[in-house]
Amino acid sequence: MNMQETKTITAYRRGLRTKILTTAMAGFLRCGIRALKMDDVATELGISKRTIYEIFGNKEVLLFEAIKHYYGERSQKLQTKVLYCQNVMEIILVIYRMKVEEFQQTNPNFYADLEKYPQVLEFLEGENQKNWVKYLRFIDRGIQEGFFRSDVNYELSTRFFNSLGNYIMQNKLYMQYSMEDIFKNLIFVTVRGMCTERGVKTLDTFL
Repeated sequence: MNMQETKTITAYRRGLRTKILTTAMAGFLRCGIRALKMDDVATELGISKRTIYEIFGNKEVLLFEAIKHYYGERSQKLQTKVLYCQNVMEIILVIYRMKVEEFQQTNPNFYADLEKYPQVLEFLEGENQKNWVKYLRFIDRGIQEGFFRSDVNYELSTRFFNSLGNYIMQNKLYMQYSMEDIFKNLIFVTVRGMCTERGVKTLDTFL
């Protein structure tokens, strides 16, 4: 096998890996993690189940890699959209719309099933920790732009917000209410409370 053939096979394998991750993640969100079978992913892609196992080993590895890929893609998409935002309120609107779209495409069983995968939960917690620095910069920008109050203890308010998020997941409120409705009310209560009068007027135009 010559070098050109090796590069072609490697490129194909890399492309196939990405297709599997994208297809699997869409399936996990649509059906729930437990309900989606490896056979389902293989059938949709027109490949053998054995091929998936050769690349990922098992379903848990596939889930973990699919979620990492999904978060990476989503982060890049958000960064691109944010480039066109004029202020923090426009960024909040972009994030809000992206999250609502995500929730509309997600089966509530997906969130319930996540509890069975500690490695995935650890990754998600790590992502939250990494976003902390970005959040503080975002708050500072909002204060400078006159949309956020300067007299709020944002570290404390974030702890409250995270506690609410944990309460929602632990008590599976997403089984009683839509995640879209939960998210909207969280944004309304927490973000609105840290806004100046100017920020509140802006926020109320799209909530």
